[in-house]
Amino acid sequence: MVQIKTPEQIAKMREAGLVVAAIHAATREAAVPGATTRDLDMVARKVIADAGAKSNFLGYGGFPATICTSVNEVVVHGIPDDKTVLKDGDVISIDAGAIVDGWHGDAAYTAFVGTGHAPELIELSRVTEESMWAGIAAMKLGNRLVDISKAIEGYIRRQPRPATGKYGIIEDYGGHGIGSEMHMDPHLLNYVSRKRGKGIKLVPGVCLAIEPMVSLGTAQTEVLADDWTVITTDGTWSSHWEHSIALTEEGPIVLTSPDCGKARLTAYGVTTAPDPLG
Repeated sequence: MVQIKTPEQIAKMREAGLVVAAIHAATREAAVPGATTRDLDMVARKVIADAGAKSNFLGYGGFPATICTSVNEVVVHGIPDDKTVLKDGDVISIDAGAIVDGWHGDAAYTAFVGTGHAPELIELSRVTEESMWAGIAAMKLGNRLVDISKAIEGYIRRQPRPATGKYGIIEDYGGHGIGSEMHMDPHLLNYVSRKRGKGIKLVPGVCLAIEPMVSLGTAQTEVLADDWTVITTDGTWSSHWEHSIALTEEGPIVLTSPDCGKARLTAYGVTTAPDPLG
């Protein structure tokens, strides 16, 4: 079943989303050469504590940290630790979440550590992020879930191929519903699958976390011995972007974006609904 949220519940999710946005801002600033991924986790913990919120990552299925720190070939679910020291040229995807009064926010971004990054890495992150916004722009009243998948995949497939030969749209992980739990129905693929059909109709109160993950090579992944860390099977580097979005009668609200997604969605001709917090 897909949980339909009331305007009051969406407002609580917006509160949680702004905590996640604050985590992103703080960890982005802290992701510098010489910092450990544990350092970034401690930054996130302080943001959550200062906001009076709760972590929805810590303890989730036994996960031992408040954020996921996925470096280079790690696609998602990297565990922060003291051994992973960021160095000049690294790429890191940080996935973060928060709970306010029982309602969840969840978002991820990719950052470049230091300088000297290859152009194909910069383009990989741009393509992944923009595919997310294309997917968000397709979250319209009357559309179906597959329209979001189609928009994400379509944007990626239209881009010039990288020097590595192709972009791999990760198949084993995707977006999801979000609300009173972090992961809820429906599961959202970042590509179109005939087996999955058209999916649910998008109506007011549907809330989704849209999160493409793309590599410079394969779409296939494997999980390391810690049962969390997911890497590409060919060792190519990857990017991960995510926002949580609520659909209302007046349009979408990007709950984890400081401006509700207004600036980015304007380019797609999409008008965002007013911020429920005013």
